[in-house]
Amino acid sequence: MKVFGAIALVGLLSLVLLSALGVVWTRHESRVLFVQLTTLQNQRDALNVEYGRLELEQATWAEPRRIDEEARSKLGMVAPAPQDIQLVGR
Repeated sequence: MKVFGAIALVGLLSLVLLSALGVVWTRHESRVLFVQLTTLQNQRDALNVEYGRLELEQATWAEPRRIDEEARSKLGMVAPAPQDIQLVGR
């Protein structure tokens, strides 16, 4: 009976040690994942700022007044005279 008690005690002690190691490993993994999460959130925030800047730039470039100005200055385009306009029916 003493042998069985000693074996049971060693078995339980090993299970407690394995459980403790599991807790330590789980906490370590949790901290590593939290650092990754924080890094990804910072990257997301930076990308959101960049996206907002690009949307503003696109709105500036697509402004009708600016397009008209570029067409006139760089491409030499002009508005057609009324006699040059033809309506096409279906």
